[in-house]
Amino acid sequence: MSNIPACPQCTLENTYPDGDNYVCADCGYEWPIAAASTEEEDKAIVKDANGTVLQDGDAVVLIKDLKVKGSSITLKQGTKVKSIRLVGGDHEVDCKMDAGNFMLKACFLRKA
Repeated sequence: MSNIPACPQCTLENTYPDGDNYVCADCGYEWPIAAASTEEEDKAIVKDANGTVLQDGDAVVLIKDLKVKGSSITLKQGTKVKSIRLVGGDHEVDCKMDAGNFMLKACFLRKA
């Protein structure tokens, strides 16, 4: 069995190394060999406003009133959010609240 990863674009396993890149023979997508790593290595460490490391399933509290763009909803300071999920990108925390589902930045949260 080959240790060459499947194509991240089409998810097919017909890939091969070519210089510093992997190439998918089916869709033609190329990606760097150095960037190919397991999901565990890709996980960035997410810290709250106090510098505490957050993990999936943690409970957090808002440290500031947050206005939701495009609506009249304001998420109030002190609101507790249970069972967060960490995701990549600018807004690292995905959570469900009474007002709906939101993506929040970790700098506005502290671990409960």
